Amino acid sequence: MPEQIFEYAPAPESRAVVSLRSCYEPYIDGEFAPAKSGEYLTTVNPADEEPLAEVAVSGEADVDRAVAAARRAFDTVWSAMPGAERGKYLFRIARILQERSRELAVLETLDNGKPVKETRDSDLPLAAAHFFYHAGWADKLPYAGLGPEPRPLGVAAQVIPWNFPLLMLAWKIAPALATGNTVVLKPAETTPLSAMLFAEICQEAELPRGVVNIVPGAGETGRALVGHPGADKVAFTGSTEVGREIARAVAGTGKRLTLELGGKGANIVYDDAALDQAVEGIVTGIFFNQGHVCCAGSRLLVQESIAEELLPRLKARIERLRLGDPLDKNTDIGAINSAAQLGRIRDLAGTGTEEGATAWSPACELPERGYWFPPTVFTGVSQAHRIAREEIFGPVLSVLTFRTPDEAVTKANNTPYGLSAGVWTEKGSRMLWTAERLRAGVVWSNTFNKLDPASPFGGYKESGYGREGGRHGLEAYLG
Repeated sequence: MPEQIFEYAPAPESRAVVSLRSCYEPYIDGEFAPAKSGEYLTTVNPADEEPLAEVAVSGEADVDRAVAAARRAFDTVWSAMPGAERGKYLFRIARILQERSRELAVLETLDNGKPVKETRDSDLPLAAAHFFYHAGWADKLPYAGLGPEPRPLGVAAQVIPWNFPLLMLAWKIAPALATGNTVVLKPAETTPLSAMLFAEICQEAELPRGVVNIVPGAGETGRALVGHPGADKVAFTGSTEVGREIARAVAGTGKRLTLELGGKGANIVYDDAALDQAVEGIVTGIFFNQGHVCCAGSRLLVQESIAEELLPRLKARIERLRLGDPLDKNTDIGAINSAAQLGRIRDLAGTGTEEGATAWSPACELPERGYWFPPTVFTGVSQAHRIAREEIFGPVLSVLTFRTPDEAVTKANNTPYGLSAGVWTEKGSRMLWTAERLRAGVVWSNTFNKLDPASPFGGYKESGYGREGGRHGLEAYLG
């Protein structure tokens, strides 16, 4: 009897749940106010390149107004408010995020390009969880082990990336507000819309004016915010290159700084691992969010004795991934966020082939419009290849082999980055031995990309410093 092939019927999510304004202005002192710069950028849907909305570019005058509003709110309202009262606002924001989760999930998919099942099942639940978690800390700070009378720093200048726009906003804003700080946040220029909708949520939650201010824009807006003398704390998530620039700008100013930067995470598979489970973890580690993940498992280190068994299973699993319309609830691989990022991915993948590695991608038809790149696996990779050294930030996996645990650790640590790693083994002693020697801020055991607001996240070396989440993340916002 011939094998039956069952095709997935289209399951599109409705765009009608999102009501977009034609134009968004900076959110300053509790209201949307026209940008003094008079400049605007157009944010587009990466899946079809259709314009979504005009968004103001905040200039220095707008940043000045936002910082001044945050300072007033800090001095007159927020820092003196009892922790239990601050917590109520965070609980309220968390509940509104849950109530509007479908709307936000669709908006995030439209603006970012990632599959709606990821925004629905990962981004939104985690964003709400961060506000719930930090709301619980707001009245317990003296018991956090950070001193008997921890005090907020003041105004927090926060700059977030485009790969998890709403989730990174929650990572930044929730601990800042819980600890009594006020915020001026700049979203990424290609994904500002969920931040602008969050401004509406702040109004809906009746958050006091000036506690949260949002200044959309591009690189110059970020520089103006980070360098502003009125900011007491700077928090940045993004590329290592920009992180270095921020560290230089902040050096000697007395501002507190946390940086969560790039990564080139290693996923180590030992010969005793449960291979089907490992395959799922490898796929999640590199193809979740099209590889637009700083802690992605972009380097697969496979014990030599099982490489010939593992790789066919991995390729068979990748062939079953579905690439296409991000609003379809069956889609696994969505669009690349921007034309610029697609160009970088193509350039680095091209160097892999030029340097002698072998590229493989499943047979998949790429849409004619939008920014698309197929899931790609490189074999025959050495540690000298650029694709094994540089962060690609796309759906590209480099496969290397090792013979002994010592060699696995040596290869995993042979990178300027140190954000994440995964270890796959049935032996607890081998797991602990490996984790102890890996220079990575997060090490996952027989899983990958598991995040929780109660667990601190951050890196070593060129992956930045400081922690976000958990009790450790509170420390970055307290003096």
